[in-house]
Amino acid sequence: MNQTASVWLVLVAALAAANLPFLSERFLGLLRLRCATKGLALRLLELLLLYLLVGGLGLALEQGLGQIYPQGWEFYAITATLFLTLAFPGFVWRYLVRH
Repeated sequence: MNQTASVWLVLVAALAAANLPFLSERFLGLLRLRCATKGLALRLLELLLLYLLVGGLGLALEQGLGQIYPQGWEFYAITATLFLTLAFPGFVWRYLVRH
């Protein structure tokens, strides 16, 4: 897989993973919970876990392309805010749109 395809794959995976906690009542999209609805705290925990999962995917793709470049805290701060920005449509759909 070339570098451009890897970047697009990570971006699409991040978009899907960032909105999954707000669009599904299942934990990580797989596990059914006992309660009828998930609370905001559980959704944020799920968002953090999915951020780490997408980061792992990006790390694996980077390893496949060559040597992994070491990153500082700035990289993780920017990617976390980008992930939260990508989660905005799901948040709006869950909490701001009247159903």
